[in-house]
Amino acid sequence: MYVAFDQLPPEARVWIYQASRPLTSAEILAALPGLARFAEEWTSHGRSLRASAQFLHQQFLIIGLDEGIAGASGCSIDASVRFIGQLEQQLGAELLEKSRLAFLRGGTVQLLRQSELKAAVAAGTVGPDTFYFDNTLATKGELDTQWPRPAGQTWLARYFGQGAKTPQPA
Repeated sequence: MYVAFDQLPPEARVWIYQASRPLTSAEILAALPGLARFAEEWTSHGRSLRASAQFLHQQFLIIGLDEGIAGASGCSIDASVRFIGQLEQQLGAELLEKSRLAFLRGGTVQLLRQSELKAAVAAGTVGPDTFYFDNTLATKGELDTQWPRPAGQTWLARYFGQGAKTPQPA
């Protein structure tokens, strides 16, 4: 069952797919009916799933699932990955490839291959305060509050000679 993304609870599970290039508004608009159809028809062991999908920053596809209604099974996750593969073909952009890191610099999403990270840190183009899109987040609540966030507060902290720091309450 399709629901608006903002209607998903904070504990809803999310999957973040990063496009290999910025998507145009026309590409996103063309993909939206298929995303809604997928969310509407997505099932797990014959049970309808309460799901949604949205594009953010013209670079990321987020699929959300309210597991309080029904959880995703291996088969339903496989179905979502097959759908993403079809969407890659439609868009002519990779969504399943994971070797690029995304940073927000100057209001623009910039991609960097993981193999280029050390050089970017050494050159000062990526630092602990550079906003990073951590696509390993698991819930909508994390997406809403921790995405993007400073690289020094993520698993990337080790590249800056510091442990991952947890923000302290004021």
